[in-house]
Amino acid sequence: MDAIDSQATQGTRAAHAGSESIAASLAETFGQDVGPVRIVGSDPLTPSVHRLGDASAAAIAAFGQQIAALAGKVPVTVHADAAIDQLRASFLTTINGQAAHRLADDPASLANNDFYAARDGRWIFLITTYPRQRDAVCRVLNCPPSAQRIAEAAAHWDAFALEDAVCAAGGVAAVVRSAGEWRSLPAGRHSAAHPVVRIDRIGEAEPRSLPRGQQWPPLHGLRVVDLTHVIAGPVAAKLLAAFGADVLHVSRPDLPDPVAMIALTGGGKRNAYCDARDPGQAARLREVAAGADVFVNAYRGMAARGFAAHDLAAANPGIVTLEYHCWGADGPWAARGGFDQLACSATGFALEEAVEGRPSLPPTYLLNDYLAAYLGAAGTVAALRRRAVEGGSWRVRVDLARVCTWVQDLGSFTPEQVRSLPRPGAASIAEHTVRGPLGTLVEPAIPISFTGLPTPTPGAPALLGTSELQW
Repeated sequence: MDAIDSQATQGTRAAHAGSESIAASLAETFGQDVGPVRIVGSDPLTPSVHRLGDASAAAIAAFGQQIAALAGKVPVTVHADAAIDQLRASFLTTINGQAAHRLADDPASLANNDFYAARDGRWIFLITTYPRQRDAVCRVLNCPPSAQRIAEAAAHWDAFALEDAVCAAGGVAAVVRSAGEWRSLPAGRHSAAHPVVRIDRIGEAEPRSLPRGQQWPPLHGLRVVDLTHVIAGPVAAKLLAAFGADVLHVSRPDLPDPVAMIALTGGGKRNAYCDARDPGQAARLREVAAGADVFVNAYRGMAARGFAAHDLAAANPGIVTLEYHCWGADGPWAARGGFDQLACSATGFALEEAVEGRPSLPPTYLLNDYLAAYLGAAGTVAALRRRAVEGGSWRVRVDLARVCTWVQDLGSFTPEQVRSLPRPGAASIAEHTVRGPLGTLVEPAIPISFTGLPTPTPGAPALLGTSELQW
């Protein structure tokens, strides 16, 4: 796609740091030297005021550079149009010829996820994807789970009162705020006080080199516990698996992700069940964690069960933990759950994407889930590289809301500059096919080229609970 050829756009671009510079800034945050990167193409590529392609390309490149550093800092290339497609990977994946995003256990629950107008003139985004969230929304609004009835009921509430009520009922929701409103909130100020990826040394340990040195793919022999669901955490672990890590995904048997989500995020992993509320099963998970190099967690309740980063480091000096949260696990909204769309709503991102006065998600629909996945995977490899030289136990943290504000801080275009651009259509990203227990999966390939080395492809996803909780 060609950039807009206008004097105004040229001026806006001149004020923007290039995507390669953004990747270099991320490398500084990670605290490790990396090799060269080339990013082909730049925004604006879609009818979005935000730099979706530049941000995604930089995040993908940052991960590629960390991986390439394990093979002698070979040059890395990323194409911005393919990076845009990575953000909508869930809509470009098919299972046995069927679009993966259509294979929902309850299509109505997904369809009801939307912006709803409240009586005070504000908008609120309500999530009903999972039964608990659906039930919380419907219990508060006293209505059945249909978009029309939810809209009718929400119109009788003030937006902030509805946000509080849904969250108090165990659901998740976010009022559409402006960027200024978000950054003036205690939760927003807490988020802005940290880099988009936080990497902290949290304990002492002897240096521990990566098991296979400079062989390719370079993560063979690395053990990763994947205690995550939905997209950001699982895709980060999937990336580690694609580059050779032994990834054991762990899920509670009564809280399964839909089959489509397993297909989208489960490539190359083994899947085990564990209910950490049971002392015996929790003890077994601790044994598995004690033998891991990396522990990825996206569940808010695990710290209370003895699986906080410092607990894991005490039991296994040298472990690297990667944590995902929407709002910050130790911030004012730590008790609130959240998803990609809610982060966009609360931070002002959706208001800036507004179409004819109605808040909107970006043209790719998803934003910070895939960005967070690549950023978290990059931070994890950086921490592993630092562990190999410096020793220590490391904690890597990525919050979805902070990813939104990171993209906002990269600069923006005016609506007039991007209005005539086409929405994403036919994919530019390469795809690969893998066959496994779910049948034939066709999905976007990892959009990174390594000079002189092949880009791995993820293995087939496995069904939940088909592996033992052990290495």
